[in-house]
Amino acid sequence: MGTSFSKIWGRFFGKKEMRILMVGLDAAGKTTILYKLKLGEVVTTIPTIGFNVENVEYKNISFTVWDVGGQDKIRLLWRHYYQNTQGIIFVIDSNDKDRIEDAREELHRMLAEDELKDSLLLIMANKQDLPGALTPPEITDSLGLHTIKGRQWFIQATC
Repeated sequence: MGTSFSKIWGRFFGKKEMRILMVGLDAAGKTTILYKLKLGEVVTTIPTIGFNVENVEYKNISFTVWDVGGQDKIRLLWRHYYQNTQGIIFVIDSNDKDRIEDAREELHRMLAEDELKDSLLLIMANKQDLPGALTPPEITDSLGLHTIKGRQWFIQATC
C-alpha cells in the first residue's frame, strides 16, 4: 500500500528527469550556454575535447545535459550519446555562414538515427548579438527545418 501510494504521489508531484544532448559544430557556444543555464552567468571556456555533463534544475524538472564537443573528429562519437536522449539542443553559430551547410548535414544525419526518433529538437541560434548574424528565419531555411517531418522542433535566438 505504501509503495503504491508513493508511486502515485511521485507521478503527480515528483521531480521529472530529462536527458538532453547538446551538440553543434565546434565554437558554436555549447559549453557557454550549458554553464549559463547551470550557473546563471557566463564563464570562460575552452574547446571541449570529449564532453561536459551537468544537471540543470528548472521548476520541477531535472535536466541532465550532455554537452559534446563539435570538432570534426569528435562528431563521429555523437552517436554514443544518443541512447535515452529525450531532447536535442543543436547550437548554431549564427555568424558562421561559411559552415551553415556543414551544420545542416550534421543535424539531418543525426535526426535520421532511430535512437533519436522521439527526441524533441531545440535549435539555439547563438551569437545573435554579432553584426551580420543570420536571423532565426534565415537559419530555419538554411538548415531545412521545414523539411523535418514527424518531429517537434523550435528555434530560439540567443546571444
